Amino acid sequence: MQVVRTIPECRLAIKDYRAAGETLALVPTMGFLHAGHMELVARAKALADRVAVTIFVNPTQFGEAADLEAYPRDEARDLAMLREAGVNLVLIPEVIDVYPEGDETIVETTRMANILHGKVRPGHFRGVTTVVARLFNFVQPDWAVFGEKDYQQLQIIKRMTRDLAFPIDIVGVPIVREPDGLAMSSRNVRLGPEDRQAALVLSCALDAAEALPGKTVQGLKDHIAETINAEPRATLRGLDIVEAETLNTISGPLTSPTAIMLSAEFGGVLLLDQRVIEP
Repeated sequence: MQVVRTIPECRLAIKDYRAAGETLALVPTMGFLHAGHMELVARAKALADRVAVTIFVNPTQFGEAADLEAYPRDEARDLAMLREAGVNLVLIPEVIDVYPEGDETIVETTRMANILHGKVRPGHFRGVTTVVARLFNFVQPDWAVFGEKDYQQLQIIKRMTRDLAFPIDIVGVPIVREPDGLAMSSRNVRLGPEDRQAALVLSCALDAAEALPGKTVQGLKDHIAETINAEPRATLRGLDIVEAETLNTISGPLTSPTAIMLSAEFGGVLLLDQRVIEP
């Protein structure tokens, strides 16, 4: 496994892959890897001859400096996991390499970034699309693999890739959960024992919603909100039920695949969960 820390080193390695006629899949991460990330790597390995992973805690997608500083990091552990998984190339750039001095260019999906979770976290998705566009430029993969847990993010990246005509196929991988149902996230390590237990209410609310008969948008919202608000350690931040592909607002009875997207705080830690359900 080759570990590089500059863009020229990265491009030189990829040039060798291309000269050999090899395909390449990219898994962008912010590090502190877990089994969910390894599922992304496994999917990337199934797609391409070579797999590249980026580790970069992107400052432009954090609303507060304290949240950025609190984001967990463990580079040595990450590299050991990626080496064991058979990754070929790992890019770990510095902030100055991704955002050069005097940088003033952003990439934003003007509608999709400012609805749903984007209202809860203003500017977050602008930071995501800006950094992902730059990573795509650095690595120039054939495929890029993302988790479906950040469902709005996945749809936004798909839209950005289409709109900017990146010659990259975006692949989504289903959520990987802990045995008790909690969606795996690097943020989970910040939960205290009581908040960790309370966070199970997210997956429980989604399970109950999916099992409801005669599903309507309002009925789902009422049931999910009631379930989460009954957990005293949970603060519901976002509850959106939208058309799965476009994220368009819907109402009335469900007639097509529908995405339920949740965000809630537990002890100051914001967690996301989602489910695409059928009518």
